[in-house]
Amino acid sequence: MIRLIQSGLMYGNLFHVASPALVDRYNRALKHLTGRTTTLTDFYIDISGFSPEVGNDLNDPLYLNHNGVNRQFILLSTEQHNCPLLDAKFSTSLPILQRFIAENEAALFALTARDAVAGELINSVYDLKDPKRLFDIRAITVEADTTMGTVRNAADLAAKVDTFLTEEDAWFDDVLIGEMITLAGQTGDVTRNPVKLKPLKVEQGNFWTAHFGGLYVFQSVDHPATIAVGDKPEDLPTKYTFDLTQRNRIAKFLEFNDLVEPVVKARGIDGAAILRQKMDFILVATVTAAGVDLAGTARRDMRMLARRYSDLLPEAFHGLAALVNWAENGGSWPRISSDHPAYFYTLRAADTPDHALVNMLLSELSPLDVRQLFICHKQAFYAAYATWPERQKEYVARYLEAEYKADKAGAREALFGHDAPLSEPQPKSRDLIERVGPWGAVRR
Repeated sequence: MIRLIQSGLMYGNLFHVASPALVDRYNRALKHLTGRTTTLTDFYIDISGFSPEVGNDLNDPLYLNHNGVNRQFILLSTEQHNCPLLDAKFSTSLPILQRFIAENEAALFALTARDAVAGELINSVYDLKDPKRLFDIRAITVEADTTMGTVRNAADLAAKVDTFLTEEDAWFDDVLIGEMITLAGQTGDVTRNPVKLKPLKVEQGNFWTAHFGGLYVFQSVDHPATIAVGDKPEDLPTKYTFDLTQRNRIAKFLEFNDLVEPVVKARGIDGAAILRQKMDFILVATVTAAGVDLAGTARRDMRMLARRYSDLLPEAFHGLAALVNWAENGGSWPRISSDHPAYFYTLRAADTPDHALVNMLLSELSPLDVRQLFICHKQAFYAAYATWPERQKEYVARYLEAEYKADKAGAREALFGHDAPLSEPQPKSRDLIERVGPWGAVRR
């Protein structure tokens, strides 16, 4: 993994906690939430304030996410909005944190100038010993305050000010006036500078969870189902439960709910170019497993490698080749049914509110497309990367750094024909990113 870290493809875009003031604020918040502190004086945190270095120092990688539910968070700066969420247990956690920061940016900017903001993503479930408990999570509520209780004190002061101004004889209430003076010393003038965080409650609709080997829960669609990455749980509330080996049934589920569309027929993108890149990744996985050294290999060398090792290439490669040939040269439409190894490589998410979740699922169903896996499902990418031969690791890291990370906007334009925002946070145009998802908008 060192190669990925050095190239900024892992643990990238984190917030650096280096100054004594920030470390002190972090420790106050950590003590407030967990009862513990760190001895580190220099570390990096993600959007939730989680630090792999602090987790190692505390010997607890879930120190802000006990049991993997009700994730706690520490905000030292609104700049954390642009950070990723490491080791997420639910696909909904990152967009909820991004939305909370965006909707409270001004208040958080003022609050974090003096103190850390500590909070929690709260639901009604405190442990997940049984997969059925996932369906008890109906909504996520965000609760947050500074370690000194500034928001709570401001609300108390505002109520006392209201009492002072409206109730008869309040002007003569020395106790009330004394309480107001004490609170004002902590919060400032709330009448001129209100200190308030907007409440946020988000319904838990369709989501992915890392629990139980990985589950995709689609409960807010016309035909609900749960799709298991690992062993298939029994007796879930959804009518259907599939695992990744049941490709035909998953394909029907996606089709019945209008969640996918063929890449090659999608408007506004160069579908053939996308499929050709998928072929390249399948080729790389095949030849590196055979011991081929790809050092110095350019895109123009791919056709030569495909000819030389055609007998080793899987059926998925040949199916995509036939589809690319149809797109570029015409001829008869190649029938690629759902039981064909190339089938899920030919699809992308349709333009629905769940496009990011669907693309995440598709990346697990077409794992040799490492670009899609990296963009849509970082955790699955890192797990797969650890199992690859060194030559494949080197090629993929070099590709992502040279052709993707170095110019993300240009790479998206070249691969998709228009802007295709990424799953990781970006500093600008978040509303646009939320609308169009990792593959770009579908023009109808």
